[in-house]
Amino acid sequence: MKTLIIYSSVDGQTQKIAQAMAAEMQAADQSAVLELTALSQADQYDLSGYDNIVIGASIRYGHFNKALEPYIQRHAQLLNRKKSAFYSVNLTARKADKNTPETNVYTRKFLQRIDWQPTQSAVFAGALRYPRYRFFDRFMIRLIMKITGGETDTTKEIEYTDWDKVAEFARRFKSWQGTTRTSFTY
Repeated sequence: MKTLIIYSSVDGQTQKIAQAMAAEMQAADQSAVLELTALSQADQYDLSGYDNIVIGASIRYGHFNKALEPYIQRHAQLLNRKKSAFYSVNLTARKADKNTPETNVYTRKFLQRIDWQPTQSAVFAGALRYPRYRFFDRFMIRLIMKITGGETDTTKEIEYTDWDKVAEFARRFKSWQGTTRTSFTY
């Protein structure tokens, strides 16, 4: 089985999650062929040559990478014929009532808008990396976090990602054999 994991990451957390999924899937099946690529390089891959496709994307200022939706729409028919998964990564998902595809407004609206219906979907909390942000991003993210009741200390770095949830998502995707498309929730 060949799996391609495509990720769109601003600060690296979505890529880190993609790498953790690949490691989990490889551990479950040593003979599996897994490849990872950034969305910016994804057009170099022929999706028809893969059995499984996972696409992950982060949200920044309420939006996914502007190249994500056109890429998915170009490949929607093929993606719908494959075993496929989508996951989004954002700081809003740090809240228990915002961490599923149904309760995370960004992900829910995105999945309703596109033609692709992933076999499996999930939302993961990202990471807050204040010291690494440029001045403008640090200011804006701090303002958003203040409004939403989050961490505002700009000296801190906090990883909100639930790595057990990421591992379980990867295991479920790897072992999924059915025809029902599902969201990933606990």
